This record gives sequence, C-alpha cells and structure tokens, in this order.
Amino acid sequence: MTPKQIEIIRNTWAQVVPLGDDAARLFYARLFEIDPTAKPLFAGTDMSGQRKKLLQTLGSAVGGLEDLDALVPIIQDMGRRHATYGVTDAQYDSVGAALLWTLEQGLGDAWSAEAREAWATIYGLIADTMRMAAKEVSGPSGQSGKVHA
Repeated sequence: MTPKQIEIIRNTWAQVVPLGDDAARLFYARLFEIDPTAKPLFAGTDMSGQRKKLLQTLGSAVGGLEDLDALVPIIQDMGRRHATYGVTDAQYDSVGAALLWTLEQGLGDAWSAEAREAWATIYGLIADTMRMAAKEVSGPSGQSGKVHA
C-alpha cells in the first residue's frame, strides 16, 4: 500500500460512512446476487447486526492501514473464524467483487480508477491474509457453517 492509496481509501471511506446501513444492504444484496452459495452461510443470522459488523470491520481496517503489522493478527483471526463458518476461497473473490461494486455505487463520481485500484489492493491483502489463516483451520481445500464477520 502506498501513502497515496491509503489517503484515497480513507477519503472514499469517509464518504461511504454516512451511507451506513444502506451501503451494507447494497453489499449483501449484490453478494447474494453474484454468489448464491454465500447466502446459506447467513441463514439464521441477524442481518441488521451483520451489517453493523461489516461496517465496523471495514472501518477498523481503514483505520489500521498505516500499521498493517498490528492489523494482520486481527485479520488472521477473522480468517480462522470464517473457515469454521464454511467460507470458501471462491467466496472471498465474490466478496471483493461485491465490495468494489458497492463502493462504486455509493461513491458515484468520486469513484475513480485510482480508488478502484486502492480498494482492490487493500481487499486483496486482507483476503489473502484471511485465506492463509483459514487454511490453518480447514486445510488446503478451504472447506470447513455460518458467517458472523
């Protein structure tokens, strides 16, 4: 991550935060549309609470961009938890696609090629870290229930 990418992520995130629950609703609707295999992972989940967790998790990640060493263990723990819920490697790709699409929708004219690249970079780092930690729990296949951020 470059300092410019961190700045872009922080600036764009500040514009998404006021959209809050609407942005999170849009994200999950898009995720379930592009990857129906993700929906059963949320069966019985309080989606209002889940949307709050999503926003809190993204906010924490954005806030920790300048100290990735401190952020990595938290991301690894999330990856291990997600493995126990049954999240697969392919679903990380779907989440990334849904996240970028949601940001594009929410940011409108503020969404740029630079913003897309910055967000894709940080999401890639997060997803790769989570995937590696998940393998500690589930083994190389990436298969291990339910998601709770």
